[in-house]
Amino acid sequence: MAQLGFAQSAGSVYEWPVRFLLYNIRYGTGTGYGFHFPIPYRGYLRLTRKNLQRLTQFIKTQQPDLVGLIEADAGSFRTRRENQVETIAHALGHYHAYQSKYAHYSRARRLPVLNKQVNALLTKDAITAQRFHYFRSGVKRLVIEMELENLVIFLVHLSLRHKTRHEQLRALARLVNAVRKPCLVAGDFNAFRGPQELELLLARTGLRHAANSALATYPSWAPRRQLDFILHSPEIRITKFSAPNITLSDHLPLVCDFDVRPAREAAGKTRLAG
Repeated sequence: MAQLGFAQSAGSVYEWPVRFLLYNIRYGTGTGYGFHFPIPYRGYLRLTRKNLQRLTQFIKTQQPDLVGLIEADAGSFRTRRENQVETIAHALGHYHAYQSKYAHYSRARRLPVLNKQVNALLTKDAITAQRFHYFRSGVKRLVIEMELENLVIFLVHLSLRHKTRHEQLRALARLVNAVRKPCLVAGDFNAFRGPQELELLLARTGLRHAANSALATYPSWAPRRQLDFILHSPEIRITKFSAPNITLSDHLPLVCDFDVRPAREAAGKTRLAG
């Protein structure tokens, strides 16, 4: 699976605050009664071009500096071989990095449609480095790590199984603790038991929730579960957070504005909070 849009940074183009948009786009297949009728999951085989145009237009209206895409299609028959990541990145004028959700030896890598299912990070700033990690357990194993001049971002899509999810969270904590820059950790955590599933991750890393309170994101037409999260290190200050009410996917997007405080100020805030 290709990873495109890599560039060596020549200095940040960001102006603070920065806007980050996180969105599980369900491969652009949309929603609606017909998604599971007359055959369960038949909607995953829909052609996606029209809905991708709507998704791209919506993302453009948010004017994001960073975008995390969960469940994108890198060019299966659904898209008529169009790479959704490249299409959205081109519309925004962003660099991008993407990779298959499935480990190198996974059967999914050899199956049509599944072998084009990816996650991606898009950024207005040039990319300093990108790394693709894979958890040891689970079907969906990918962790994208993208380093920018002043920031590191991790993008995840965790397992549907509770036990496997917690094994993945432990591994994620180790990755986060190895970083020496301010960082964001975001994605579809599939935390079906609620935000308390992430408490150990927060305790081990010092990360914090970007949202001030629980914010359900699934299903988009009647949100009942909080599956999507944006977490951040203490150096990052959240200035705005929302979940736009739009039903182009089965998840609501998250939009987060933030800036980075000087290290001394962040350390002082941490001591006061403790």
